[in-house]
Amino acid sequence: MKNLFLSAFMLLGLAFAGQAQDISKNALGLRLGDNDGFGGEISYQRGLSSKNRLEFDLGWRNSNHVDAIKLAGLYQWVWNIDNGFNWYAGVGGGIGSWNYDYNNYEDNGTFLFAAGDIGIEYNFDVPIQLSLDFRPELYFNSDDFRDDNFGPDIALGIRYRF
Repeated sequence: MKNLFLSAFMLLGLAFAGQAQDISKNALGLRLGDNDGFGGEISYQRGLSSKNRLEFDLGWRNSNHVDAIKLAGLYQWVWNIDNGFNWYAGVGGGIGSWNYDYNNYEDNGTFLFAAGDIGIEYNFDVPIQLSLDFRPELYFNSDDFRDDNFGPDIALGIRYRF
């Protein structure tokens, strides 16, 4: 009986250790950075395989003079460094819109952007993930909303894995 209990315990431990090597099927949380003026983002990751996933981020800005929203989608490749530590890189893009109103000057519009992504993450034994990433974005059709067409973004992410 002792051997059966010990074998079951070891098999269960192996299953959890093997699972820690893979990326999560789903992760939902926040990506907090300057987001090129948009502030925080709601972030969702969907695992496609043990090495690839999709990430969708919804950012918004609501200030005295600017209201804006931005949706980003990225395809990411994930590589394991060591027990829970991963690094990842990805490409994608998105769409956004803005409304600017200041001193009787009003402007609004939409924009498209292409993005890259590189970062590092740690998956804790509990279903929490912390990440730090760098996402350069190249904007198209941004008109008066941006001074230039390039936006670097560094952010800290915290997500619940399920």
